[in-house]
Amino acid sequence: MNKPELLIPAGSLENLEVAVLYGADAVYIGGQHFGLRAKAKNFSMEQMKEGIDFAHKNNVKVYVTANIIAHNQDIEGAYDYFKELKNINPDALIIADPGLLSIAQEILPDMEIHLSTQANNTNYKSVNFWHNLGVKRVVVARELSFEEIKEVKDKTPDSLDIEAFVHGAMCISYSGRCLLSNYMAGRDANKGECTHPCRWQYHLVEETRPNEYMPVYENERGTYVYNSKDLCMLGYVPNLIEAGVDSFKIEGRMKTQLYVATVTRTYRKAIDDYFESKSKYEENIPYYLDEIKKCTHRKFTTGFYFNRPDEKEQIYDSNTYIRSYTFVGKVLEYNAQKQIVTIQQRNKFCVGDEIEFMGIDGENYKMIVNEMWNEDGVSVESAPHPKQHICFKLDKEFPKNTIVRLKNDI
Repeated sequence: MNKPELLIPAGSLENLEVAVLYGADAVYIGGQHFGLRAKAKNFSMEQMKEGIDFAHKNNVKVYVTANIIAHNQDIEGAYDYFKELKNINPDALIIADPGLLSIAQEILPDMEIHLSTQANNTNYKSVNFWHNLGVKRVVVARELSFEEIKEVKDKTPDSLDIEAFVHGAMCISYSGRCLLSNYMAGRDANKGECTHPCRWQYHLVEETRPNEYMPVYENERGTYVYNSKDLCMLGYVPNLIEAGVDSFKIEGRMKTQLYVATVTRTYRKAIDDYFESKSKYEENIPYYLDEIKKCTHRKFTTGFYFNRPDEKEQIYDSNTYIRSYTFVGKVLEYNAQKQIVTIQQRNKFCVGDEIEFMGIDGENYKMIVNEMWNEDGVSVESAPHPKQHICFKLDKEFPKNTIVRLKNDI
């Protein structure tokens, strides 16, 4: 068996660096145009080049998204955009639109092309169609089962890679092609501006009774009828491999560094454990599932992999994330001689708190902060200021960008 690629979202340069540290084989990023996450921080061309150089130095690939459904007014800009990408050497482009595909192949004839899930590929004939047009990899629709993916793999050439989502938010609409945001907020989801109305609360209103809000579901507070659970396939790594998935794709280009570190480290360990020993993987499934819940998440589902989801795969009473841990900082440097660590604060923590360093080996190191100093060497009781530098004693060394978290009182 070939070991599958672990593909991690990076909505910013910082997230890319964290993904590389925690074991990504590849990351996917978006520029400031033509991607489907307009609200993400995204990358300027300078940041994209810096990120690609950093990833390549660490033997990690970088794929750039250009997967909007393009309109006429997008075409001229696409030519300029792909010409700029030509100079920064990404490993592949992720594209959904046939017009943008043709432009990319004209401007970047040697560039590897991956077909986005937005292209809705649900059968082997369409996958072969795109492969014959020069596509190297197809991200299959999230609506496929294990059996369907396996049939696609069996009936397509070995030269074609299959990529599939294994973790993250699920879209209520078919492979993400949604008009709700466009209709209700004037923001086009297919051009990267989704306002996520699937997570809004809804009531039923009768036309002649405009002020009477009747719940759609049996809940006096209303309902979130479109609000799907999150995908999580940590317990089914063997099934994914046996189905022929070449790349395990994680959703989340708008998520935090804590999310990126957690999903990368957990899926990295699950894949590596399985290839070391099936029994080791099976014994560690409870650990994987416990760890993955330590970043923001909703209740989990297996999506369409086993059968078609029913009403149990929706969340009807809330649209909020479960947050059991807070991202409080990341390591900037460690002075081994003095045993002092410097971290960049991201959320407030205080003297007396028990914080946790996320080791890249999967181990978590807990310690109580007995005292700490700011960047001027002044003793402080708390770290309330965003991105301030904080120093304290630590008897174990962790590399730069190691994530530090704090368990929430729930």
